Amino acid sequence: MGEIAREWWERHGRAVQGKLQHPIDILYGDVSEDQVQLIGLVDGKRVLEIGCGGAQCSIAFARRGAIVTGVDFAKSEIDFAQELAKEHGVQVELLQQDMSDLTPIASESQDIVFSSNAFIYVEDLTACFSEVYRVLKRDGVFVFGGTHPFLEILDWNTMTLNRSYFDTGLHVEGVETDSPFSQVDRTISDYFNVLVDSGFTVDRMLELCPDDKHGPTEWSPPADLLARVPSSIIFKARKPLNTA
Repeated sequence: MGEIAREWWERHGRAVQGKLQHPIDILYGDVSEDQVQLIGLVDGKRVLEIGCGGAQCSIAFARRGAIVTGVDFAKSEIDFAQELAKEHGVQVELLQQDMSDLTPIASESQDIVFSSNAFIYVEDLTACFSEVYRVLKRDGVFVFGGTHPFLEILDWNTMTLNRSYFDTGLHVEGVETDSPFSQVDRTISDYFNVLVDSGFTVDRMLELCPDDKHGPTEWSPPADLLARVPSSIIFKARKPLNTA
């Protein structure tokens, strides 16, 4: 994963957590699992959340009876997540680890791999998805979501594009400061094709806006924009039962 992104989260992660106050729930960006029902019952299942941040989703999985491991590249996030899990009285194994190298996780050990709003910080998506494929059991489910790529390029105030949809790759902002921020922009087909190339079958792809329970928030696009443009994109993929 990107060192620039990791350093930014080490420096600012706790402040971001304090500002956003993410709810304890399974969220794909601003769309909830209760809204889309892609995962179902998790009681007794092993769930790995990669890019877990403050582990709000991991804690929600644990509350539903899952055996949960959360991975994040920033120590500041893992420290915050440990405090939050203790506050909510649940057991979550938390590891500081690059999402593209899941070495501590045994092969074919997980029933579900989940991620939300994390892949914009992953530079080598092929390596990451290959690792997810490795750690999943056969017929295991990989579900992830986040901000819709089209929303990333749209100026919410003027309804004009601030760059080309096809201007993808690593983008770094604030290079003139001592705390630059970086993310990797991709198209929808980028995600789909890496999933397929990694061996997954894709069950569902959803383009949605916030549900009544969780959104929109003060950081979400205005309501008139959400009536025309999806805020989130979600993929559900599966490791085939019969693999080589």
